[in-house]
Order: sequence, then C-alpha cells, then structure tokens
Amino acid sequence: MTVERYIRIMAGFVVMLTLALGVEGSPIFVSKWFLAVTAFAGFNLFQSGFTGFCPPAFLFKKLGVPEGGDVCRTK
Repeated sequence: MTVERYIRIMAGFVVMLTLALGVEGSPIFVSKWFLAVTAFAGFNLFQSGFTGFCPPAFLFKKLGVPEGGDVCRTK
C-alpha cells in the first residue's frame, strides 16, 4: 500500500471513530467534543486537497511506506 492509501484509511477511521464517540445516540458515546476532532479531520482533508500539505504523509514516509500511483484512477 502507498502513503495516499494509508492517509485515506487513517482519515476514514478517525472520522468514523470520532462520530461514534461524539454522537449522543451511539452506544459508545463519550462527549460531543469528539465532533471537534471530526471537524479537524475534515478541514485537514479539505486544505490538503488545495495545498498538498499533509502532516501524516511525513510520518508515513519516515516509516518507509512507499509513495505511489493514482489511487482513484479509472480504467
């Protein structure tokens, strides 16, 4: 897997987890403040789409995850 795929997996996991922890109807509800983390993840994805700056990418590259390819290419 590539850096881009790991970032998408991580972002999706953070959004799903923090929604589960922040929505009152959830069986694992903790606090509405977890929705701030959801908003931060969304904002980070939004700004990285425009700027190309993504802090987790540095971490994954340091861990030796290969960069690569078009993740969403169509055939």
